[in-house]
Parts: sequence; structure tokens; C-alpha cells
Amino acid sequence: MSRFRECILLSYRHSFHAGNHADVVKHIVESLIISSLKNKDKPFVYHDTHSGVGRYDLTHEWSEKTGEYKQGIGRLWQQDLPADLADYLATIEALNDNSELRYYPGSPRVARALLRPQDRMVLTELHPSDYPLLEQEFQRDRQVSIFKEDGFAKLKASLPPQERRGLVLIDPPYELAKEYRDVVKAIAQSYKRWATGIYAIWYPVVNRCDIEDMIEGLEALGIRRILQIELGVSPDTSERGMTASGMIVINPPWKLASQMEAILPILKEKIAPVTGHHKVEWIVPE
Repeated sequence: MSRFRECILLSYRHSFHAGNHADVVKHIVESLIISSLKNKDKPFVYHDTHSGVGRYDLTHEWSEKTGEYKQGIGRLWQQDLPADLADYLATIEALNDNSELRYYPGSPRVARALLRPQDRMVLTELHPSDYPLLEQEFQRDRQVSIFKEDGFAKLKASLPPQERRGLVLIDPPYELAKEYRDVVKAIAQSYKRWATGIYAIWYPVVNRCDIEDMIEGLEALGIRRILQIELGVSPDTSERGMTASGMIVINPPWKLASQMEAILPILKEKIAPVTGHHKVEWIVPE
């Protein structure tokens, strides 16, 4: 693995960014993977390493301050969209009693809406303000286990799961340069324990060199079947700010690549028709 270069970092307290273009891509991919796991009756586990609070109030001053959701889910809300987005959109509709878009689900709430009685969730969150809200969101839910622990340490200790099927969502805030290295290390450790699991890594494009180095690190692990999915809203730049985001999926469901090849052009047209870009590429094929 190459030396990770020093690049501009991202300050990503999620309450400011809930429902933005990055969330849209992340949660669509998440919902498609979970839907594919439901094609078999056998139970599966959903493991979220950086869970956040579960749901976000888009009328909160933090969301209103940035208004990022207006250029994300706000441009998809109550639009005519492909059937493959039905599960994702249903999770949002379930949180909003009427036509007004007020609440947006975090990754755990998206997953919980799609779980069956035989499935379960493992959530970890270390932030002292977010953990109590996450615990409150899922209180007395027997299918959900919540831990105030380091997400990567808990993941390592939890594998392999008893179900032998499932999805691990990894989406750290990337506020420190070492978090890109931490992701590669976590995959290296996890894959040795559970090679058949699906791993979905969210990443922000703040400086492209971070992503290139992380991909190079993942390639060096010798793992096959690694897919990259990305939606950009503006060209890469040396200025501060997230210009794109994506998901790197290890062991993706067989239809995921073709589904996202069909979905991303629609998202680009809705969210960033002039300056956007999208791609679905195999980092490492079968």
C-alpha cells in the first residue's frame, strides 16, 4: 500500500448534512443490498460501524443552516422514480406523516425498515451526543443491539456472525487522515474472519488523492469482487468541500452494478444535471 498523502480533510457532523447527495447514494445502495439479502429466507445481520442518531430533523437549525438536503433528497421527494428506489423512498415516507418532508432516516433507520423478524442489527456509536439519541431511537427493539464502542473494534470482535450472511456498512466521518487507513485495516481484519460478508464503504471526495490511496490499499489486500459506485455534483477541486461521494462494495449482490448503472444517470439529472458525473466500475472483478 502506498503512503497516504496529506490532503484536505472533511468536517462531517452528520446533522448538518443529512439528506444530501451523499446520503442519497449511500442509502440507495444500502437498501438495494438489504433487499437482495431478503431474497433468501435465511436470516442475516446488518452491522453499522458509525451509526449516528438514526433519524434527522430537516427543520433543525443545523440542517437549515446548510440546506444540503434541498439539493439531495429534496430533489427526489415525490418524484416519479424507478421501481428499484421504492424501498429507499418508503423508508423516508414512513417517517413523514404527510406530504411535507421533515425527517430523514440515517443508515440504521433505513436498515430497520427493511429487516424481517428473523434478521438483526448491530449498531455502534461513540459520539457522546449521538449515542443517547441512537439508543432512544431503538429503545426496547429486540432486533437491535447498540454499543457505545469503537466501531472497528466492535466489528472485529463480532465476526463471523452466527447468521453467516449480512451487510457491514462502514461510513466514518473522515475527519482525520488516519481514518482512510483505518478503513483498509478494518477490511483486512474483517475479511479474514468473514470472507463471504458484504462490506459497503462510504467515502467522500474532498481530495481525490485520499480515495486513490484507499482504493490502492484495498487492491493490495488480494480481495476479489470490489465494486466502486460514485455520484459527483461538481468537478474535483483543490478547494474545501465535498464534490462527490461513493460506495465501495466488496462482494456486491449480482444485480447491484446494473441497478446502479441505471439509477445514477437519473440521480445526476435530478441533482446535478450540468456539473455532475457518475460511474460504476469494478476495482477488482471476479
